[in-house]
Amino acid sequence: MTVKAILAAKGHDVVTLGPNEKLSEAIRILAEYRIGALVVTNGDRKIVGILSERDVVRMLAREGAAALDTPVRSAMTPKVKICNENHTVNELMEIMTTGRFRHLPVEKDGLLDGIVSIGDVVKRRIEDVEREAEEIRAYIATA
Repeated sequence: MTVKAILAAKGHDVVTLGPNEKLSEAIRILAEYRIGALVVTNGDRKIVGILSERDVVRMLAREGAAALDTPVRSAMTPKVKICNENHTVNELMEIMTTGRFRHLPVEKDGLLDGIVSIGDVVKRRIEDVEREAEEIRAYIATA
């Protein structure tokens, strides 16, 4: 299974935020949408960073309550690892495991096209394993 198939099932919607928004606004959005990361764009769907819950916690630990008034660009991860619609589930698992992160923005033609989470990857991998097991059972039953 590929990223293209995952996005076909879950959609291409991504919650984004600008780099000049306050960290307090980012926290509000993360809580409102019950998500673990926001993709940071300049409004043109060009990815300039990603802000995860871990980034927020690190900033709060470093700056205390004053961090809430700082711009998102101060807390975000600017070097974003991305994927494209041709990446496979196994490739995503390797990228996420190696990088130790749970969200991968999907880029198409240089612009944000979606996001894949570790939950999406695990769900699709389980579906693949279950389908393979059923095919083996069907093959054995007909043999």
